[in-house]
Amino acid sequence: MATHSPVRGMSREDLLALPVAVDLDTANKALTIGRSTGYALAKQDAYPVKVLRLGNAYRVITADLHRLLGIAPEPTAGPGGQACWP
Repeated sequence: MATHSPVRGMSREDLLALPVAVDLDTANKALTIGRSTGYALAKQDAYPVKVLRLGNAYRVITADLHRLLGIAPEPTAGPGGQACWP
């Protein structure tokens, strides 16, 4: 089954493959927010998820993006065939 990806957004698979924290440009892409708007929202503390400011850099926790977008990893089979969350 093919996954439809928005032109500016990211596919579910792309979102699940992100590292623990991402830069603001990646978060903007995930949320389909333009670069200027994303940075303006972060500067005003109005970004849709918590933004970490590390020196001059902005970072966003990927789990916060997943929660906002309603994305959860698929359970995998663990010992004894029971569902196990990654």
